[in-house]
Amino acid sequence: MLNIVLHEPEIPQNTGNIARTCVITNTVLHIIGPTGFSMEEKHLKRAGLDYWHLLDLRYYDNYETFLEKNQGAIIYYATTKAINNYSDVIYDDNCYIMFGKETAGIPKDILNLNDNKCIRIPMLNIEKARSLNLSNSVAIVLYEALRQLDFPGMR
Repeated sequence: MLNIVLHEPEIPQNTGNIARTCVITNTVLHIIGPTGFSMEEKHLKRAGLDYWHLLDLRYYDNYETFLEKNQGAIIYYATTKAINNYSDVIYDDNCYIMFGKETAGIPKDILNLNDNKCIRIPMLNIEKARSLNLSNSVAIVLYEALRQLDFPGMR
């Protein structure tokens, strides 16, 4: 089962959309706090529709706790600063794909320690348009991993 990890997400609608995508793809959603919203936020709940009871959601107070609870995990770190494209990776069916907060991404100290596992989505280099929307980015990378695994359990 694939795993999506959100490091300190800030926008509840994005997290709700990602939760919905995780449910429909049988993917575990890991959230590393603190978040920029309450997990009871109405915009979060609305974006996730009535799928919340179907979601395998795991929450961690910080990155260190996440690592402790998921020892040995193969983690890919999505960042605009990576050299490797997300489509260059061969995804294992139990890997973790981490995305950072909307305004700052994954902290540099985490990226620096894991530069060989950093991936990016190719995009134009436009000064004022820095990146794609978080929920779109998750969907792009997650569906590539699912494609490589021949869409397990999906019709």
